[in-house]
Amino acid sequence: MMAPVRLFHVEDGPPDGPVLVLADSLGSTLDVWDGQVPALAARHRVVRFDLRGHGRSPAFPGPVEIADLGRDILALLDELDVAQADLLGMSIGGMGAMWAAAHAPDRIRRLILCSTSARLGPSEGWAARAALVRESGMAAVADAVAARWVTPGYAAAHPERIAELRAMIGATDAGTYAAWCEAIARMDLRPELGRIEAPTLVIAGGEDPAIPMDDIADLGAGIGLARIAIVAGGAHLPNLERGDVIERLILDHLEGSGGERP
Repeated sequence: MMAPVRLFHVEDGPPDGPVLVLADSLGSTLDVWDGQVPALAARHRVVRFDLRGHGRSPAFPGPVEIADLGRDILALLDELDVAQADLLGMSIGGMGAMWAAAHAPDRIRRLILCSTSARLGPSEGWAARAALVRESGMAAVADAVAARWVTPGYAAAHPERIAELRAMIGATDAGTYAAWCEAIARMDLRPELGRIEAPTLVIAGGEDPAIPMDDIADLGAGIGLARIAIVAGGAHLPNLERGDVIERLILDHLEGSGGERP
């Protein structure tokens, strides 16, 4: 077990509001949430952070596990002196969020899992991506990763935004990115799902090419208090083009009665 690292983070919203932590997708920085922050921070203390090797957080090219991301999240709560928080994790951020909610259920009040999986194969594909990045750098995968984040129609209509996303991916530390890919290849959180006590909303983009719908169904079935929302017209990062829908789903889950199966 490795010690958590100190992650770069920013806060928005009222300092005394309920805390909502946002955990990003692999290859993205905390800026990916810019469009949602105004709505979420109206009543919540929104904490965003960069994953290891992303944005302004330190690189860590050595071996890592998804558990390390979960510990990083819990260490951030400790650093902020927050006893309990709501937690939203997208893609790899959702994997770390599942680990944190399973291993420290008293720290997570409500959980939102977006575009994520408890076991995302095939492992050979992740190993190949890690090897490619180590050999050729992030430029070798930037186009393909950005293409999964949004729908083809959005990409065609917003070339300037796609260029920004490619630049974000390209700025990620290649060694750390590769290490995270290998962590996903080894990951199997399915045995942990039953330990999650927090009422959970599972969000999936209806056009997400990265996460099979069977994986989404497994999350809904494996977590005791879970419901699923499919966002039509959303890809792997549905907040980029269906931000209004994502905001409403988040706020309804955090502020509504929630908790029961649909």
